[in-house]
Amino acid sequence: MDSNTKKFVPVMITPYHSNLKIDFDALSKLTDFYVNSGVKGFFANCASSEMYQLDPEERLSLARHVVKHVKGAFPVVATGSFGTTIEERAEFARKMYDTGVNAVILISSHFANKEESDTVLINNLEKFFSLTGNIPMGTYECPSPYKRIISPEVLRFLLSTNRLIYHKDTTLDLEKIRVKIDLAKNSKLEFYDAHTPNSMYSLQMGAKGLSTIAGNFYPEIFSWMCNNANNPARKDDVEWIQAELTRADAIIGQGYPNSAKYFLQKRGVPIQPLARSAKAPLTDAQKQAVDEIYKLLPQWHERLGIKAAAY
Repeated sequence: MDSNTKKFVPVMITPYHSNLKIDFDALSKLTDFYVNSGVKGFFANCASSEMYQLDPEERLSLARHVVKHVKGAFPVVATGSFGTTIEERAEFARKMYDTGVNAVILISSHFANKEESDTVLINNLEKFFSLTGNIPMGTYECPSPYKRIISPEVLRFLLSTNRLIYHKDTTLDLEKIRVKIDLAKNSKLEFYDAHTPNSMYSLQMGAKGLSTIAGNFYPEIFSWMCNNANNPARKDDVEWIQAELTRADAIIGQGYPNSAKYFLQKRGVPIQPLARSAKAPLTDAQKQAVDEIYKLLPQWHERLGIKAAAY
């Protein structure tokens, strides 16, 4: 692949049967829908997948299924830093890598308590790396158990290991993002922004791609953004769709991930709006708000000249 290619990598949601067991058939169809939307990779077993509501074997099965389904056509990464000790996290990371994923993702807040310094974080990461051979790694500033932003100092350490290939960033601050992107230049680290309102800006600053929750509603729009953010001929369209995506972002986030499953169901993907993490189903008001965004989708497709994805 051209090193300049920008990539949309969805943070995958988990389909369930009515008894809240994983629906692997629906997962296959969802994966096909993403592929038809122009994605360039997959992040399985992440926060959107409800990783904290899955047991260890389910986390592995989820990643294994996606790897098997895409048959090597796309890279797959998955979170693997679960456990109560560094040794347990290393053991689970090795199991996750054995599923066939291209990299094991580390949650930054799994390696230091909130009040602990970056020195503690680096020391714990160094020990973890020493226990995991040459497994390629990625990082994710997940908001749970708490949001730990990776500082430039920590990023320099991670880059020095020469094992980091993916980073999902939730910094939000564009100037701080610019520093990280610049640090990652000339390395094999691919920087992905998780924040939809940053999409156009981070891509134009040199981010490798996007990994946003909004991509579970309209992944083809984010694939288009990745392909066109730096295209002068589409400048007006890029700025227009960025404004549309930003406006919609607060709306679709209500009741997530059920809001995404409800939206995809409306699009014809055979997925039920059920989630282990949701204490209640979507309210009528939440459905109505999502319905309004759904009505806008054909207008977005028409203006951008893209075909609606199908599974």
